[in-house]
Amino acid sequence: MIAWLANYLLWVMAAVAVVHGLLRERGSARLTAAAAAVVGLGLTLAFILIAAKLHTDPRPFVQNPDLHPLISHSADNGFPSDHSAAAGLIAMLVTVRDRWTGAALWLAALVVGAARMAAHVHHLQDIVAGLAIGALAAVLATALVRVAAARIPALR
Repeated sequence: MIAWLANYLLWVMAAVAVVHGLLRERGSARLTAAAAAVVGLGLTLAFILIAAKLHTDPRPFVQNPDLHPLISHSADNGFPSDHSAAAGLIAMLVTVRDRWTGAALWLAALVVGAARMAAHVHHLQDIVAGLAIGALAAVLATALVRVAAARIPALR
């Protein structure tokens, strides 16, 4: 179960976010939500690369050879958690539009992070940094798209 949550719950979160956007958003609101997701993904990737250059955290199974990862993983830098960053991005993108669905997705994001720690592929700092990176990217992307929408008639 831990391996499934660590690897696949993120995909469930993405599907919930897409279905939520398709059912809830209409017209230009759907376009701006999609634009915020694309911009947020780009920002998340950029922030992950920057954070990984600034800090290195060997994965738990690298630091302690007695630990065996429950999922197949390379022995690269574990900081920050890419999965947690994506989960934070998804949860925050939905939260700015619907706090209840967003709260459920934040709970799922925490489960993703906990499962990745239980699978011995991340430390707590990797998870917290990933969630923060994703949330920050979502907030910035939403603001950037709102500014652009005010200036571009097609996005209104």
